Amino acid sequence: MRTTVTENTTDRAARVVAITGASGGIGRAAARAFAERGDTVALIARGERGLDGARHDVEELGGTARAYAVDVADATALDEVSERIEADLGPIDVWVNVAFTSVFARFVDIEPEEFRRVTEVNYLGYVNGTRSALRRMSTRDRGTIVQVGSTLAHRGIPLQSAYCGSKHALQGFHESLRTELLHDRSGIRTTMVQMPAVNTPQFSWVLSRLPDQAQPVPPIYQPEVAAQAVVFAADHPRRREYWVGESTMLTLLANAVAPGLLDRYLARTGFSSQQTGDRKPSDQPANLWKPADGPAGRDFGPHGVFDDRALASSPQVWASQHHATVIGGAAIAALAGLTLIARRRGRR
Repeated sequence: MRTTVTENTTDRAARVVAITGASGGIGRAAARAFAERGDTVALIARGERGLDGARHDVEELGGTARAYAVDVADATALDEVSERIEADLGPIDVWVNVAFTSVFARFVDIEPEEFRRVTEVNYLGYVNGTRSALRRMSTRDRGTIVQVGSTLAHRGIPLQSAYCGSKHALQGFHESLRTELLHDRSGIRTTMVQMPAVNTPQFSWVLSRLPDQAQPVPPIYQPEVAAQAVVFAADHPRRREYWVGESTMLTLLANAVAPGLLDRYLARTGFSSQQTGDRKPSDQPANLWKPADGPAGRDFGPHGVFDDRALASSPQVWASQHHATVIGGAAIAALAGLTLIARRRGRR
């Protein structure tokens, strides 16, 4: 029998949540966020040190977590882990795909096997995780799958062709799967969360052929902003996708209206905005083929090195999650304005 937790005076059943990429960044912050609500968390990643740190985080919050070291690009191994999760923790209620890798370089400087590896992790890793979740959720006709996407699922930028291509592929996959579930009137929901630039450790472990230290394109948000959006999406999975951050909203709107102009703007600014201007460390690890937080590495945690510049909140996120309040407030303001105009006219 599942325990219940009290949250905002509302009782709800604690869930089993599986998170890929849980050893660092958004996945690590999401594990904490779900644990704070009383959910049991299955932590999936390659790096053992990061997994140990994530499990410690959850346990410090009074939660329950199990760690599973596996490469999401290995479909068979990931499916076996999914089976172990249900045997250890119970039926998976929520599956969150976060794991990713990247190469920062011009397309002509990325080797074919590197491009393939990014695709296998970022795209096929999500496909593998989704398949494993669906196999188990389908027998119960319930469950939620959250795909952690990116602004770059809709808008490509220079120096990230492998990452952008994988996220565009994920977008198409998500839309196709969603229509199939709707056609079948399935009780399983899937939604996608499009992320902005986030202060994660990836910029300290990404394979980079840039001359200077890689950085997220400002404005940068803390991983907790992203994590709370993931939790909200898991609670409200009927919406097809969520946008996180003012920059995501503005970029996607600009891309819809004037993509050609955005091409030229990014060609002019996209190289410098993704580098700090400081030379990257000569000993910076690269996690493309092996985890940077493996036995010989260290636990990087959820945050990257841009804490002094990262935003801890986003008005856009709040507004997107409270449409009724925003629309109601706008309606009240409009009514008040019309009333004021009518009174002024009456005085005349």
